[in-house]
Amino acid sequence: MGDPRKPRKKWEAPRHPWRREALIEEMKLLGEYGLRNKRELWIAKTIVRRFRHQARSILALPAEVREQVEKALLHRLYILGLLPENATLDDVLSLTVEDLLERRLQTLVYRKGLARTIYQARQLIVHGHIAIGGRRVTAPGYIVRRDEEDLIGYAPTSPFKKLAQEEV
Repeated sequence: MGDPRKPRKKWEAPRHPWRREALIEEMKLLGEYGLRNKRELWIAKTIVRRFRHQARSILALPAEVREQVEKALLHRLYILGLLPENATLDDVLSLTVEDLLERRLQTLVYRKGLARTIYQARQLIVHGHIAIGGRRVTAPGYIVRRDEEDLIGYAPTSPFKKLAQEEV
């Protein structure tokens, strides 16, 4: 069963961690999306890699089974906001890590203008000033679903909410 105090790893490190091009790309993504460390980037890359692997394995299934499984995967990715409603498996195969990083709570708080910088967005989330539908969320890496996107705002007890109301 395993030790509950030692959860399974959610990421896979790169096979060649010292390639110059990979290091430059990783550092660019870390700065652009305000990630704390490369592990957060590797988690996002692993999630995208698993979705793409699922799509490739669906392509190998027989036609009658494939249709149901394909529909379920596409619906799940639509709910997460990674794909449009009329997407195909080719769209799943063309997913990038940037698509997933754009769906993180930290990025959406910054894009909505609730924070001045991507780093301030992270701080507001960790300190409990951001809520989704009135429920406080303190994980900057939380993947925001499509239906939750409009519900992002300041927490009810946050002093930032009072400041925002005074400005309006």
